[in-house]
Amino acid sequence: MKKVAIIGAGITGLTAAFELKQQGIDCTVFEASERVGGCIKTVKEDGFLVECGPNSILDTHPNLGKLIARLGLEGNKLPAKPAAQNRFIVRDGKPIALPASPGAFFSSKAFSTKAKLGLLKEPFIKSKSNEQESLADFVVRRLGQEFLDYAINPFVSGVYAGDPAKLSTRYAFPKLYELEQEYGSLIKGAIKGSKARKKRAETASKDARMFTFDDGMEVLPNQLAAKLGDAIQLNTPVEGIQMLDEGVWMVNRQEFSDVILALPTHLMPELNTPFDLDLFAEIYYPPVASVSLGFGKNDFAHPLDGFGMLIPKIEKRFSLGALFPSSIFAERAPGGMTLLTVFVGGSQSPERALMNEDELLLKVLTDLRELLGLDAEPDFKHISIWPKAIPQYVVGYERFLNQMKDIETNYKGIHFAGHYRDGISVSNSILSGITIAETIFNHQDTKDSK
Repeated sequence: MKKVAIIGAGITGLTAAFELKQQGIDCTVFEASERVGGCIKTVKEDGFLVECGPNSILDTHPNLGKLIARLGLEGNKLPAKPAAQNRFIVRDGKPIALPASPGAFFSSKAFSTKAKLGLLKEPFIKSKSNEQESLADFVVRRLGQEFLDYAINPFVSGVYAGDPAKLSTRYAFPKLYELEQEYGSLIKGAIKGSKARKKRAETASKDARMFTFDDGMEVLPNQLAAKLGDAIQLNTPVEGIQMLDEGVWMVNRQEFSDVILALPTHLMPELNTPFDLDLFAEIYYPPVASVSLGFGKNDFAHPLDGFGMLIPKIEKRFSLGALFPSSIFAERAPGGMTLLTVFVGGSQSPERALMNEDELLLKVLTDLRELLGLDAEPDFKHISIWPKAIPQYVVGYERFLNQMKDIETNYKGIHFAGHYRDGISVSNSILSGITIAETIFNHQDTKDSK
């Protein structure tokens, strides 16, 4: 009979536990800290609702909706406002609206005429990526330097806290890599690939509906925890995993058939195990500061009518970009107020995230004044520092993935799942938990049928 230990009560570990419990498989979730959810953390202060980590979920796969329905959270879902479709990029010191459609692209001021004409050549570029090509090299080869500077660099900095010169196209952005490999062109692939996604009932990220929950993102892990009850053991670190026999593991003096490692990779080498986890200490998690600030709605020259703005590195600003949470979702700020969340640090300027908070705030406010026309001091502030924020899928990342596969192959019942393996988004992390639970359940079926 299966019994599963899950180390880490982040969204992947919680999802895996819930899915296993739904299939009648006993499991225990061990969490070293005093709370569930990992980087998903919601704070309510002075009428503001602040997301210290991820601020939303993209509905890219039908399994996400099924999970939320089974949790009884459909009535708690909060869709993004129509204004959230507007995105801004800073160019020449000004936020410029990004084109929302192919037709709008050619009239947009976000890119030069040369860059627009260059895009027309993309379907005719015959070269293909190799597994060791960085995202920066991939983009310059297919789209040109300007797209790297004003589209990909700010996107990667804002979403991944990463450096496109270091990130692997193959592993950090597998869909881009696969489009080129299968169709020979990103444009051709985007058109033809939509049919394949429909067959799989998947939605492209750019078309996916964005949502959160009425009381913030933490509603999801909290509801999972409520459903799991005493299967979760908080304030319970795991020091080691001992193999008693093939497929029999000892974790915190309890026996299990399977163990899911759903904790950040930089913590894995601290575990005493019969297999080597030291390599995973080399996966880089850059520091990121999340600075949430409340102002009066009339304190900005800019209307803040969008999802947020990204700031390209070439613009030489302090911040990576800013979200406009009160423009994205309802009830994120009290009446007459607006909420912004500014991100600082990441792979390209990690030292900035760890600065003295007063100096950090001063530099953030300078960016807001010069880019958005801010003319006031904040009425509210909340700063979250993540010393190790997001795993970076750098060139050569396959050595980490191969090590995971080798351990899983050689040590029956050991499993790896989380944002370090299946993608960094909340959606990817949830799907990673669902997938690993299905793997364990299906293996049980195979074994029991013999």
